[in-house]
Amino acid sequence: MDEKNWQLQLFARSIKKKDKFALLQKSLIIDAQDQILDLGCAQGLLSYLLKQKGGYWVHADLDWTNLLSARPLLEKNLIQTDSHSLPLASAAFTKVLCLDYLEHVDDDEQCLQEINRVLRLQGQLILAVPQTGPFFLLHRLRSWLGLKLEDYGHKREGYRLNQLQDKLARHGFKVSHYSTFAKFFSEIIELLLNFIYIKLLATKAIPGLRDGHIRPMSAQEFTQQKKSFRLYSIVYPLLWGLSRLDKLLVFSNGYSLLIWATKIRD
Repeated sequence: MDEKNWQLQLFARSIKKKDKFALLQKSLIIDAQDQILDLGCAQGLLSYLLKQKGGYWVHADLDWTNLLSARPLLEKNLIQTDSHSLPLASAAFTKVLCLDYLEHVDDDEQCLQEINRVLRLQGQLILAVPQTGPFFLLHRLRSWLGLKLEDYGHKREGYRLNQLQDKLARHGFKVSHYSTFAKFFSEIIELLLNFIYIKLLATKAIPGLRDGHIRPMSAQEFTQQKKSFRLYSIVYPLLWGLSRLDKLLVFSNGYSLLIWATKIRD
């Protein structure tokens, strides 16, 4: 199995990841001189696609396992960090991408403080997190199905928009705009797929991974699930079509938040 191909195959059959990439591809403007920190690169798929826009990238993650999976895609400038500090110089970056990472760290306030430190004044933070609140009923369904936060590697269920805006303001950021994606239909499909993988397909959980274990985490694991993936590929067009019903939910918020913020002070 080609070390890049397995991730690209997963992406081609994804729902939420493709929607997130489409939003970023449309809105993320990168200059050739940009210095970009990709904080929480995971297995590197979105980073690999987005860095085609140019700029100088540094990729960081908590998990050595993630970095090993990401290396065939990203090739260089990969560093392992911890949840308390970044081994990087202050004011080194013009942009920080922090996609589906903040909910995985123990101390999110410290994480935002470190992002502020390594970002230049007027630099841009692009942040993706799960959204939560009293009307996000699928979070309750997830618990009812027996899926725990640790299955996803999450330290918290998600964030409310006003809560996250307050956190960002305390750490020197001003939100310029935001978007949501993964509304009801996309989210329930992803939830059921996660349930099937965790409860029926994954041979055993890998302890301590910051991403949890809701999908194949390596080329070897993907190969082990080849038959299941072929079956999923057959039904994927139907699932993708169902997920597009989200467009009818014009007054509904998505289960994922994408926020653009500017550093206005140290």
